[in-house]
Amino acid sequence: MIDAAFAEIFPLGEDTTPWRRLDGDYVRTESFAGQEMVVVDPQALVQLSAEAIRDISHLLRPGHLAQLRAIVDDSEASPNDRFVALELLKNANIAAGGVLPMCQDTGTAIVMGKKGQRIWTGVDDALYISQGIADAYTRLNLRYSQLTPLSMFEESNTGNNLPAQIDLYATEGAAYKFMVMAKGGGSANKTFLFQETKALLNPDSLRKFVSESVVKLGTSACPPYHLALVIGGTSAEMTLKTVKLASARYLDGLPTSGGKFGQAFRDIEMEQQVLEITRTLGIGAQFGGKYFCHDVRVIRLPRHGASCPVGLGVSCSADRQMLGKITRDGVFLEALETDPARYMPDVREDKLSGEVVQINLNQPMEQIRATLSRYPIKTRVSLTGTMVVARDIAHAKLKERLDAGKGLPDYIKNHPVYYAGPSKTPDGYASGSFGPTTAGRMDAYVDLFQSHGGSMVMLAKGNRSAAVKEACKKHGGFYLGSIGGAAAQLAVQSIRKVEVLEYPELGMEAVWKIEVENFPAFIIVDDKGNDFFRQL
Repeated sequence: MIDAAFAEIFPLGEDTTPWRRLDGDYVRTESFAGQEMVVVDPQALVQLSAEAIRDISHLLRPGHLAQLRAIVDDSEASPNDRFVALELLKNANIAAGGVLPMCQDTGTAIVMGKKGQRIWTGVDDALYISQGIADAYTRLNLRYSQLTPLSMFEESNTGNNLPAQIDLYATEGAAYKFMVMAKGGGSANKTFLFQETKALLNPDSLRKFVSESVVKLGTSACPPYHLALVIGGTSAEMTLKTVKLASARYLDGLPTSGGKFGQAFRDIEMEQQVLEITRTLGIGAQFGGKYFCHDVRVIRLPRHGASCPVGLGVSCSADRQMLGKITRDGVFLEALETDPARYMPDVREDKLSGEVVQINLNQPMEQIRATLSRYPIKTRVSLTGTMVVARDIAHAKLKERLDAGKGLPDYIKNHPVYYAGPSKTPDGYASGSFGPTTAGRMDAYVDLFQSHGGSMVMLAKGNRSAAVKEACKKHGGFYLGSIGGAAAQLAVQSIRKVEVLEYPELGMEAVWKIEVENFPAFIIVDDKGNDFFRQL
């Protein structure tokens, strides 16, 4: 008999998940020590993880889609809010076809498993889970993003998106329960830990902290967000783990009040207050408005008296997670929405956003810039013509050429540069999913490149540093915001041709030349030093 005042820190309520059963006979029952044991064929782990990665790469939860539709229907939403929401709904419909993933950054695979003591597999479960993940990434049109360190400074791509992050726990019972997630770099980079004190724990201080911290999230992780704020934690890593689970709505079943034994709880009233703060920031769904966040989860945790960790993080527009389970009845995955078309509104696009400026990219750069210069920030533009694509490694190689006195190539001077990296191109398609990457990673190159006549018009997602604003003002450049989270939609509707221009050995990090038609974007930084995000 254990005589201790023990209570589960995360006491979740009743499971209301809609389940679908996977084909195959993977489980049987046997008796051991007078108890029924669920004996699981290890291939069940391969099948579960492979199908989960496939589903979350192409499908969304019904609740998330309903929230996007609500933006389109909300008369208080800005025109740009509604335009972005409609593009994301279109993207969901294309991705649901199972060919193009919803985001070109198909993420790091993360699996959390809680294995009941009456579940028997008889193998290294992580090995079989990894096999299923690798099968999905190599078989589907997904991108390999994982780099292995060869030395402190040298890396290479693993070529199958492994390793995955796999966290397995032992628990009681006769069920094996899973959370499977694909976390892209954009939203992963918007996970923050703050080491605060007891002084934060009053209404005024907490509201001030939230207002100052949330705005710094910016848009580079593709809002509208599912925002998670966690206050407390027995360790920093517990706080950040809770942020990730809360952003995936895994902890929605927590109680809504605290107790004397250290249980976590959701503060529903604070969730609404934080949501209202996010709706007054003016950031909106990427380009101004109300819908910076779909919803907010605020979790209060126990803490050491001398420590008050606070965690903040998001799940982005590629809201990729699902539950799974193995029981005596079989292998199950959460049922995601296979028919997102039913959330599509019957509206005219010209009623969703204001003036749309058509830009011909197949004209001299001076004329492109002259056209952009006539319009204010937040103006929606539609781009048709040639762009080049270059991101982190390509920019580093171009800088090496400058440092060696060789100058910049003409392609970076004559065409807008799109910061992106495509997923695999399916047979019969001009492009794989091809959405923007986070602009800030290229900030250090802008002034140098523009001083040599390059990067005069840039496209990506998220906010830029003050140095970029000053460089654009000094050199006459522009930064255009592309819609984050709509990579499949861009591939099908806007990208007509893709070819490698230079550095093919870099794979998706190569310099590409693409032909686009009616590619949507917004003016974020102009040649006069105006910056949408810094005016908020």
